Amino acid sequence: MSRPTPTRGRPVASDQDSREKLLDTATLLFSSQGIAATTVAAVARQAGVTSAMVHYYFKNRDQLIEAVVDERVCLFVNRIWDPISGSESPEQMIMGIVERMIATTESMPWMPALWVREVLSDGGQLRERMVQRVPLAKLALFAQNIGRSQQAGTINPGLEPSLIFVSILGLTMLPLAMARTLKNKPLLPALNKAALLDKELLQRHIKALLLHGLALPATMRSAE
Repeated sequence: MSRPTPTRGRPVASDQDSREKLLDTATLLFSSQGIAATTVAAVARQAGVTSAMVHYYFKNRDQLIEAVVDERVCLFVNRIWDPISGSESPEQMIMGIVERMIATTESMPWMPALWVREVLSDGGQLRERMVQRVPLAKLALFAQNIGRSQQAGTINPGLEPSLIFVSILGLTMLPLAMARTLKNKPLLPALNKAALLDKELLQRHIKALLLHGLALPATMRSAE
């Protein structure tokens, strides 16, 4: 995406820093209050600049949203999918995605809430934009890998390969979004706040659920 040429005499580094700050500000506001509720004026106010300064870098609000998608959301997606080669075992591939998804939210803590609010939800303003940016080749590798293992008899044939990644998203992004939303709020007695906030515990839970479901591991069954 092209952007306006900096004014003569404006330091290039400073110009880039200002643009990055505006992108970060917009991303945080989109995540916390939603895109529909976030105006250019709100982004400017939160960043401590004028609306004219926002328009200096982004011609209009839609261009700002596109920049957030391309330079923030897609960065997250690429970190998840780029390492996949198709040569991994299904277990390695699945758990690699889970581990990277959880680890990447350390540097992008806004991502789970933004994903749930603007991609998964009906009316989310990033849904169509993200559909256009789905890494189709990587998704195909993922499904093919699962399919080959099913044919070889090493993966449950009752699983639908195309739905496994959807399951990963649900098991990972929803708890991460809940953890951030409910971090400083009381929870229902049935919910364990510590479990939601402990990412190592979450990763262990997801691994056990995806790889073993509710069945006891064979070592435990043999000991009964």
